[in-house]
Amino acid sequence: MKALTKTEFHFDGQKSVYHGKVRDVYNINDDVIVMVATDRISAFDVILPKGIPFKGQVLNQIAAKFLDKTTDICPNWKLSTPDPMVTIGLKCEGFRVEMIIRSILTGSAWREYKNGCRELCGVKLPNGMRENQRFPEPIITPTTKADEGHDLNISKEEIIKQGIVSKEDYNIMEDYTRKIFARGQEIAASRGLILVDTKYEFGKRDGKVYLIDEIHTPDSSRYFYADGYEEKFEKGEPQKQLSKEFVRQWLIENDFMNEPGQTVPEMTDEYVNSVSERYIELYERITGEKFNKVQDKENIAARIEKNVTEELKKRNV
Repeated sequence: MKALTKTEFHFDGQKSVYHGKVRDVYNINDDVIVMVATDRISAFDVILPKGIPFKGQVLNQIAAKFLDKTTDICPNWKLSTPDPMVTIGLKCEGFRVEMIIRSILTGSAWREYKNGCRELCGVKLPNGMRENQRFPEPIITPTTKADEGHDLNISKEEIIKQGIVSKEDYNIMEDYTRKIFARGQEIAASRGLILVDTKYEFGKRDGKVYLIDEIHTPDSSRYFYADGYEEKFEKGEPQKQLSKEFVRQWLIENDFMNEPGQTVPEMTDEYVNSVSERYIELYERITGEKFNKVQDKENIAARIEKNVTEELKKRNV
């Protein structure tokens, strides 16, 4: 199976291109952006050596569906999805903050809590909590977006004090974050899943705050299966989950957390295909729809270029 791990497009009106860890973003006339969800996969701030077939399609299509399902809560950047791996949307000035919201103590938050941390991004945490325990209500633990390396935890007060985001804009983002998360949890619950935590990014255009980037995908979110959650929690057993955390766990088990001297373990074809299947499983669980594998035997990049070019012409960008 083929995977798209690199793009080098040259669209009409293209001003610049940004190659992120997993997405390539093309700026068209400083007005719209073409976001290509590649099949690259990253963990611990490292792009892993092999791409995951269909991963880009899964991420792009889940994000598109959730963006469409939250337009009554807040405006978002999406205009169209001309290709299974591409979204075209409004170019916004992104805030240098990621809004992370958590409903359960797990993942990196649990790792810090276990090491004695009782305050996360200015939010006080009670003593005596256990792994995978629900918070009384979801907590927001923002991070500042770093150009390179790890994003850094930061409190709401510090964000406003440093002038990273104005108080007014932060309050809008906080309100949107809670409401979008509640919507995501409702949809997940209807599919037998728990939306555990996620992150949102926001930007501004013409004085208005927009939701940007992807939402509620397995790269930006963590899902548990609702069935068996309570029982596993009571017994202190690991939760069955659908998220990228299983890739991080595999790396940890193979002695890789991007520490000095560590090397990425070998990604066999069998392992790559198993990751691909997990992404497809999440798509089908969260959307309730069968996943349609769209993958050209010839050239995925050529298909994308054709579809995007036609869409940009249609929009007279």
